[in-house]
Amino acid sequence: MAPEDGWAVSRTTSSSSSPVATEKLLAQHKEKHFTAGDVVRDVIMGVSDGLTVPFALAAGLSGANAPSSLILTAGLAEVAAGAISMGLGGYLAAKSEADHYLRELNREEEEILTVPDTEAAEIGELLSQYGLEPHEYGPIVNSLRKKPQAWLEFMMKFELGLEKPDPRRALESAVTIAVSYVVGGMVPLLPYLFIPTALKAMLTSIALTLVALLFFGYIKGHFTGNRPFLSAVQTAFIGALASAAAYALAKAVQAV
Repeated sequence: MAPEDGWAVSRTTSSSSSPVATEKLLAQHKEKHFTAGDVVRDVIMGVSDGLTVPFALAAGLSGANAPSSLILTAGLAEVAAGAISMGLGGYLAAKSEADHYLRELNREEEEILTVPDTEAAEIGELLSQYGLEPHEYGPIVNSLRKKPQAWLEFMMKFELGLEKPDPRRALESAVTIAVSYVVGGMVPLLPYLFIPTALKAMLTSIALTLVALLFFGYIKGHFTGNRPFLSAVQTAFIGALASAAAYALAKAVQAV
């Protein structure tokens, strides 16, 4: 049997299934898609910056022969300021996204009320992009016109490509990014808490942070669908490059 014939049979079978059979099929099939993308993005943003920025700062101060106590104090101050700044940035970004959705929602709702025929024609145009003919999408258009709320949600999602944001998203994003930044930022600073000699603390911090960067890069690659080992190497390389640049700059300034 040709693939096209098999697909046609599959479509025919699906369309003729009873609601009970459809519910049974859906109950048997468990989706395995990853749906926590926003949270993972926030964690990645917070931890990656938290590992890199304090790491570079500590390396730079070590290059300037600052004592461990001063490096630790400056590092903790940077972690606190960075967490607040990153968290606030995440909050404002999510809030702006929600405000944009609300503006477009009001605009689309007004268009449905004032120019319903035009909006209905846009539904047909959207569905035709999926290969549906007028006689196929006509009943869908008519059904949506009888359900204004469903019509509005359809237009927001398929015409504008906008998903309704979670009202708690802004606060959750701010907290997630800030906490992730603190967790990541404490890793390169821990050696300075226990080792009084700055040079020894810096070497320990480098080893500890590189291990953390490799582990974090691997986990990041796993969740984002990239190759974990390549992601681990890239993440560690960026962190090492940033700290090396800060250390070299501090040495250059000290030599002047």
